[in-house]
Amino acid sequence: MAHITFFEKPGCGGNARQRAALLAAGHTLDVRSLLSAPWTAESLLAYLAPLPVADWFNRAAPRVKSGEVQPEQLSPDHALMLLLGEPLLIRRPLMHNAADSSRHVGFDTAAVAAWIGLAPTTTARATTLEGCASPAEHCATPATPATPGAPDAHV
Repeated sequence: MAHITFFEKPGCGGNARQRAALLAAGHTLDVRSLLSAPWTAESLLAYLAPLPVADWFNRAAPRVKSGEVQPEQLSPDHALMLLLGEPLLIRRPLMHNAADSSRHVGFDTAAVAAWIGLAPTTTARATTLEGCASPAEHCATPATPATPGAPDAHV
């Protein structure tokens, strides 16, 4: 089983379901806040660079949902500037496998199962655990951010 650094939005129900799926598969997690991590262009691109720019963005972020930010229209440099300035825009979770230094963005169950493995019950129930469970679900923004760079919890 893998030890995964799991960057999430604290309080997000979708991220809670994703963590539960990883734990059910026997993985261990170092859970950190995506919002308070000390991101640099280099550290964020280590996760995002293999993907098309539009896939870097959290489609449930208010500025994306409203159309104010249109990921398909952005250059890589402009997109990166937006993400660094407003981490809520970053697609989540961001995950890092300590064993082989591989990284993964988002939580499509088939892709995560192929990457590190998931319990068969998880992959049979849902094609994706990415994002909110329902359009009506809204995750509150945490009131007090964690210390930048410090893990929020060890699971």
